[in-house]
Amino acid sequence: MKPTPKSVQDLLEALKEAKTVCIVGHIRPDGDCIGSQVGLAEALEQAGKTVTVWNDDGCPDKLRILDPDRRVKRPQSGHQFDAVVATDCASFERLGRCGEHTRDRKVFINIDHHASNTKYADINWISPREPSTGELIYQLCGWAGWKINKRIANCLFAAVSTDTGSFQYATTTPETLEVASKLVSAGAELGELCEEIYQSYPLTRVRLLRHVYSKFRLTHDNRTAYFWLRKADYSRAGAHSEESEGLIDHIRAIEGVVVAIMFEETEPGLIRLSLRSKSNSVNVSDIAALFGGGGHKAAAGARFQGTPVGAQRRVLAAVKKALAGKPLK
Repeated sequence: MKPTPKSVQDLLEALKEAKTVCIVGHIRPDGDCIGSQVGLAEALEQAGKTVTVWNDDGCPDKLRILDPDRRVKRPQSGHQFDAVVATDCASFERLGRCGEHTRDRKVFINIDHHASNTKYADINWISPREPSTGELIYQLCGWAGWKINKRIANCLFAAVSTDTGSFQYATTTPETLEVASKLVSAGAELGELCEEIYQSYPLTRVRLLRHVYSKFRLTHDNRTAYFWLRKADYSRAGAHSEESEGLIDHIRAIEGVVVAIMFEETEPGLIRLSLRSKSNSVNVSDIAALFGGGGHKAAAGARFQGTPVGAQRRVLAAVKKALAGKPLK
């Protein structure tokens, strides 16, 4: 076991003193976010805490296997907590209404693996070396002496697996694979998790994928691939916005493509940007930062105001500079 970092010692002491804990995560939660939230909640309840789990967007249907008791709720006003723990959230703004409704607290804890984390809490444990927050929660359980049961193992395995692209991304470390092995030994139901998360999709998502394949575009000598999703596209497919998760990976996989981009017009004048890179020389987190976002070298995103035409022009110009090795600013 690694030596316990000072920030972890501080957060464990704060959690030890707390009786009521609220665990919050970022808007548009992915597998790492929900897995970390629910896995930590299970561990804290075993430790005798009264735990609330909030996410501004709730739990996506695709990840319901991690939350069979539907404990992930949308935030509500009028609550007081001894401790609030944010997991997998790089900035306070990405907590959405969870941030507003958890201000009545004694201590605020931030556990994350994004290098772009703004360290917005009272106690911040930020470790970008780990490719997922789920891996951090696993380490935390070891330092705290919390037993990992089957439910926790399922949550943390899903967290680690989804944020490493099923262990295919270059961020995957030998320690990551070791953690995954130990989680399976602890009871993670590998077959059921993979079937539900990776191998079972509603027809509506397949219709979205058809849209992606028919509408994506290539530029920069075919090194950049991008597509748009608008409200009308979701309506035609009968899909929800959460079903866009992972669609970008289909154009990222095109041979010769270095940077993949998904533009989403979430509402008039508001653009959601997702970026993926297959090259160590192109850090998409730096590109996302130009638009008020962040993330990792190989995967990042942002939300910003703008028109579709203007947003596309600005983002593609930044990507072109990055591909050419030029300074972004």
